[in-house]
Amino acid sequence: MSAAEGPLVVGVDTSTQSTKALVVDAATGQVVASGQAPHTVSSGAGRESDPRQWWDALREALHQCGDAAREAAAVSVGGQQHGLVTLDARGEPVRPALLWNDVRSAPQARRLIEELGGPESWAERTGSVPSASFTVTKWAWLAEHEPDAARAAKAVRLPHDYLTERLTGEGTTDRGDASGTGWWASGTEAYDEEVLAHVGLDPALLPRPVRPGEVAGTVRDGHGLPFSKGTLVAAGTGDNAAAALGLGLRPGVPVMSLGTSGTVYAVSRHRSADPTGTVAGFADARGDWLPLACTLNCTLAVDRVAALLSLDREAVEPGTDVTLLPYLDGERTPNLPHSSGLLHGLRHDTTAGQLLQAAYDGAVHSLLGALGLVLDADADPNAPLLLIGGGARGTAWQQTVRRLSGRPVQIPEARELVALGAAAQAAGLLTGEDAAAVARRWNTAAGPVLDAVERDEAALTRISGVLSDAAPLLERGEGSG
Repeated sequence: MSAAEGPLVVGVDTSTQSTKALVVDAATGQVVASGQAPHTVSSGAGRESDPRQWWDALREALHQCGDAAREAAAVSVGGQQHGLVTLDARGEPVRPALLWNDVRSAPQARRLIEELGGPESWAERTGSVPSASFTVTKWAWLAEHEPDAARAAKAVRLPHDYLTERLTGEGTTDRGDASGTGWWASGTEAYDEEVLAHVGLDPALLPRPVRPGEVAGTVRDGHGLPFSKGTLVAAGTGDNAAAALGLGLRPGVPVMSLGTSGTVYAVSRHRSADPTGTVAGFADARGDWLPLACTLNCTLAVDRVAALLSLDREAVEPGTDVTLLPYLDGERTPNLPHSSGLLHGLRHDTTAGQLLQAAYDGAVHSLLGALGLVLDADADPNAPLLLIGGGARGTAWQQTVRRLSGRPVQIPEARELVALGAAAQAAGLLTGEDAAAVARRWNTAAGPVLDAVERDEAALTRISGVLSDAAPLLERGEGSG
């Protein structure tokens, strides 16, 4: 381990498929140790994980960090958003967690929107129109389909809340992650009692929201982790808010994250309320807002198409009029929870590489369609688009984003931005700094800038036309109860 200039902090990213831990020098941002361990996710109609896996994975990731983790003065957890974690009176899971990409609650989402005033009312109340990804719809699904489990729940948590509580013994959350539940009112920044009453959820079961910069607690005894008793624990936050912290993001700078899900977002001084439901009006982890649009199908969907074609993910070929909408898990943006993938325009001379490029185009089209809604009107349209996530390192992803956006694209060299953002939040507890200012001091957004190229308007128009024409087919699905 390199000699650290300042105290050490730990940032955790508990994502859909793994938990990662970074030990970071709070003075310089240097990563001095890291570890990672996987989770399993169910297949089939639902997407579920046992929360105890996240804890076991955290222990393993920290074990891989060695002695550095034992020296940490503070820790923070960033985590996948929206997941419904139900705990019994002993703090044990009642059932596996329903994850963000479990879309079985689409019927409940539609009913909740209708029953509580329509999309305009929801957008004004919570900042977002709930989709099947949101926690409130998952609770409604659970209460309807597994009422015994709902009655057995003595605490309801989000994934990052669960790990934070196991560290501290206290049930806490933060405004960033709470804003993705559907039961947190963005106007008052408090739980919405009418929504909770409507879905039959006792507010006493929910965690206490911790203010930005506030200590959530300290590490307790008996945790089986290398931290000393009394190590400070920050509030933590959702993964997108953590990545925004990790970039030191300033208002108006656009971000596209290419991972299991795809997201576009930007920090804003203004509370968002989009009644179309395309943009979720999330809070950030600092006190501003993080309007965001999310797709369910991004890198994994494109990789699946590559596998079906027996191609390397980079083996794309240009020059095609074929359109592929890679909605393999249903889709959230556009809101088509029961859709499947759709291929149009196949010809005798269409190559496998062109089909793969069409999958990239379809995935990026969904994200770019929401980018203009995410950005404030006064945002610079020529500012570089920050490209992050696992896909950001791929040449095919980079070139597709450049061609379809017409913007310069910047690829930050820093990796694991969710864990880095959590580490910056932990460092802020020690220094009294704003967490985003910590990340800017660490220069985490630095990286090469790819020049803008002419936007491929023909491809964008073609994909939009196919999507519009196919909407009745894509909406048909099999969704019921």
